[in-house]
Amino acid sequence: MNKELARELISAGVHFGHAVSRWDPKMKPYIFGKRGMIHIINVKETLKGLMIAKKLLANVVSNGRDVVFVGTKRQAKKAVQSAAEKCGMHYITERWLGGTLTNFRTIRSRLQRLEELEEMETSGRIESQSKKQGSRLKRELSKIKTNLDGVRRMSRMPGVMVVVDAKKEYIALREARKLGIPTIAIIDTDSDPDTVDVAIPGNDDSIKAVEILMDQMASAVAEGKTIVKQEEVTTAAGARTARTRSRRRVLAAAQESQEPAEGEKPDSAEMSHTAESGAQ
Repeated sequence: MNKELARELISAGVHFGHAVSRWDPKMKPYIFGKRGMIHIINVKETLKGLMIAKKLLANVVSNGRDVVFVGTKRQAKKAVQSAAEKCGMHYITERWLGGTLTNFRTIRSRLQRLEELEEMETSGRIESQSKKQGSRLKRELSKIKTNLDGVRRMSRMPGVMVVVDAKKEYIALREARKLGIPTIAIIDTDSDPDTVDVAIPGNDDSIKAVEILMDQMASAVAEGKTIVKQEEVTTAAGARTARTRSRRRVLAAAQESQEPAEGEKPDSAEMSHTAESGAQ
């Protein structure tokens, strides 16, 4: 499996880094060497980071937490949205609004405003407004929907954040670190790996490579959801077993209570007299 995945990633160009002059020295452990004036990323390190990320995602999701995928660069938008929709999680692909996590209450109020505007559009109330007011409301609706449509179902803080290009999404990573949210990021040779908890070194400008990595992480999230369902089924079965056993204990206790007490038991003479009377 790892060999096949490695071949796919290499054919997608995941190992091509930035120019040597643009590298971050902290990326040295993840670099295999140089080809011309381009750094070559060690694909073994890419696979290692991906495996750690998948385990973290499955563990977080199995504990009932959510994941938010972030990728606002042109090469990553489609892959990020597709991965998030595949596993039913949240995403941001247009613009990270400052305070999306640290000022979450305000973001929720904007999402309520989005629902209000959509209801007005559906009922035709926007069209009944003046031309100027209707145009203003439509622009507001389009702006909020563009920026926040991917997180409209996010009612609480996510359990982990997945980012494409740590250098570009530094504001999102900074907010996550401030709130103690674990972060996973696809980082190129010009990024600082210390800004994330789990680094996946790779070419974040390759559309195909990003698609493969995001698809792998979406599969890990889906796997975490199946673990939750299995645990729910097991818990339900255990609860039924516990109820059955407790019922048996109650019945046994009831039968014991119906038996005469030790001091009330009839002696042997009375028992034999009763038997003789019955025989006559």
